Amino acid sequence: MTTNPFLTLERVSWQLPDGRLLFSDLDETFDARPTGLVGRNGVGKSVLAQVLAGRLAPTRGRCLRSGPVAWLPQQIDASPSASVAELAGLGDALAALDRIEQGSSDPADFEALDERWQLREQLQAALERMQLQGVAADTPVRRLSGGQRMRVALAGAFLSDADFLILDEPTNHLDAPGRQLLRDQLRGWPRGLLVVSHDRELLGDMQRIVELSSLGLRSHGGDYDFYAARSSEERRLAADTLQQRRHERRQGERMLREQQEQRERRAARGNREAAHANQAPILLGRQKQRAQASAGKALLQRQQQREQLQEQVRQAAAQVDAAAPVVLLPAAAAGAAPAKVAALQDVVLPFVEGGLARIDLLLGRGERLALTGRNGSGKSVLLQLLAGRLAPRHGTVQVNVAHAWLDQHLSLPVSRGTAAEQLRHANPSMAEPELRTRLALLGLAAGHADAPVAALSGGERMKLALACAVYAQPPAQLLLLDEPANHLDLEATQALEALLRQWPGTLLVAAHDEAFLRGIGISGRLHAGAGGWCRLPP
Repeated sequence: MTTNPFLTLERVSWQLPDGRLLFSDLDETFDARPTGLVGRNGVGKSVLAQVLAGRLAPTRGRCLRSGPVAWLPQQIDASPSASVAELAGLGDALAALDRIEQGSSDPADFEALDERWQLREQLQAALERMQLQGVAADTPVRRLSGGQRMRVALAGAFLSDADFLILDEPTNHLDAPGRQLLRDQLRGWPRGLLVVSHDRELLGDMQRIVELSSLGLRSHGGDYDFYAARSSEERRLAADTLQQRRHERRQGERMLREQQEQRERRAARGNREAAHANQAPILLGRQKQRAQASAGKALLQRQQQREQLQEQVRQAAAQVDAAAPVVLLPAAAAGAAPAKVAALQDVVLPFVEGGLARIDLLLGRGERLALTGRNGSGKSVLLQLLAGRLAPRHGTVQVNVAHAWLDQHLSLPVSRGTAAEQLRHANPSMAEPELRTRLALLGLAAGHADAPVAALSGGERMKLALACAVYAQPPAQLLLLDEPANHLDLEATQALEALLRQWPGTLLVAAHDEAFLRGIGISGRLHAGAGGWCRLPP
């Protein structure tokens, strides 16, 4: 462990298997300041995080590190037989401690333990700080939820002797209390910290934001709000400059055409006068040669001027990062929804125990409710019940409108196929030109509309899933969304917020991201708490 932790990129590039460069010639130093790494889906944030952590070697360039790095990926994978100690990265050290306590004198055991004689107690204390009461070092990982696994991995990272902690989307599977707990823990982390995230509240705790885009890395001092304001202004100025350069190119092209037309008129007039002039043929030939040379020189000058105007446009365009596509969906379903959209009476939820198993619910037209509560409280089960994917253990479920359920994995109507085929399956009567126009308005033009769904980014899959719901026949009047922003970048999340704000249908959304819930304008909450389900204000 060093007192001045750092990670330095020197001309780092990463090449994809097909030969394309994901990013190139990156130069940046990450110091002790807590830093957020942001960027659009597919730009290479996770790859860059692994390069920084030493998990991947760059195609070109090098990465320098002051010391060891602890890296946590988006998905915390572990074998079914793994224990909590192994998930925390401490399995070998604790096994060595057990052998030493049983009398081992093997130097390899002492080296693995590295004099951490209180490691067992330290791990248990770290698990309790992460509010994992009842979880011990030998607890099988298969018993833990996704959020609990992330907490265990974080506990192990906090116990590491790493100079730098790199977390890739650490809040994706955490509930609201878990997210707050993570933020509290990270505020106490004493060394280098880099967080790849689209969680605006977590990014608000950072002292610096670094953006990865098609233009490379751009560092912004300050928290997320400062970055968002500055980035928006820079993009506006770049777009204004590009528009001005295009205007100058149009003006220049017009002037060059006018100059060419004037020259052609003068040449035609000179030819007419020469034809009636009483001059020797040799003089006429020299005049013609001079005119041709002058015309050739003028043509070359015009070509150079055009190229200069075009180069100015290219340089301005290079400063404009490819903008996220505008999301334009229709106003909502055709026809007025009934006043009572859905009702649950004397319902006992499957797979849920205790007071949260019982629920009565009346969902009115136009309501926009957030489902909130801890992981495992039954929010996803309730959504699947309303979607008709599950049956209640007791009671009646009545849904009076066409509805669509979007799960956390962005499942689509058919398992395979292209984006165009997905929408055609949802609405077979839609004419092909209209279908492709609507996909294009979502940013899914020909290249994406005809691409396999598996090749689409998380944001593109979300837009397609919503299109299949809203453009379906009949169109959905009730949207049931389960953590819809989990796999979206910041710009795609904001586009989704804008879409949902404009949609006048009924909405029930399970989400832990408070910034997202504020962004879509919820009208109330259905909260799963200690006393059961209850309605709360926004």
